[in-house]
Amino acid sequence: MIALITGRGALPAELIARLPERPMVCAMAGSEPDLVEADVTFRLEQLGSFLEQLKSQGVSEVCLAGAVTRPQIDPGAIDAATLPLVPVLQAAIAAGDDGALRAVIGILEQSGFAVKAAHEIAPDLLMDEGVPTKVQPGEIDKADAERASVIAFGLSAADIGQACAVRSGQAIAIETLFGTDWMLASLANRPDGQGGLFYKAPKAGQDRRADLPTIGPATVEGAAMAGLNGIVLEAEGVIVLDREEVIAACDRRGMFLWLRQA
Repeated sequence: MIALITGRGALPAELIARLPERPMVCAMAGSEPDLVEADVTFRLEQLGSFLEQLKSQGVSEVCLAGAVTRPQIDPGAIDAATLPLVPVLQAAIAAGDDGALRAVIGILEQSGFAVKAAHEIAPDLLMDEGVPTKVQPGEIDKADAERASVIAFGLSAADIGQACAVRSGQAIAIETLFGTDWMLASLANRPDGQGGLFYKAPKAGQDRRADLPTIGPATVEGAAMAGLNGIVLEAEGVIVLDREEVIAACDRRGMFLWLRQA
């Protein structure tokens, strides 16, 4: 049996819809999913007991999907089963996103669970190399995409974000703790006018079983409102939710969608 430990966003609901059987849906208190109802809700202070509960119910595989908020740990609420995990949890909360996820995956594996990526259990969440839109990237776009990949690599080295916007070889926005939507919204009424592209890819060396970058139709609308010409994603490295609508939205907006090899 597989358990889906979910967070906010559209990924949990779309993932569940693609599976032949509904998994056990679990959520950490404070990071419950938006579009599906959790079967089990747990507090981080009782993580050890929660993992024992999963084992008792025959769960052998775990998939992490959705965004979570880093909680403040209440020392008085920590139970006996979780106490040995406290040093690892404290280090995870203090680390960057990638470091925190590695720590969580380590805890799950040490507890005997196989950790599966969302795209492992639903492979069609990823898209192959190519340009499925009517509009194709031009030579300037290709140069900007190459520049964006270098910028994204620098961001990943600092464990900051997975996306940036580039125009004429210059970074005009980078993704931070506030996420992609905030980054794109920050480009509204930009002083340099229109043009450029949105680029998203996994972090260099990222464990792709969790926090794989994701876009959906709302990302297209955000990029259009930001005055960008198109979207560039690492082929087979970014989850595309509702891909038919993503492609259609790009076509309506006169934008390109380019799945590019790293």
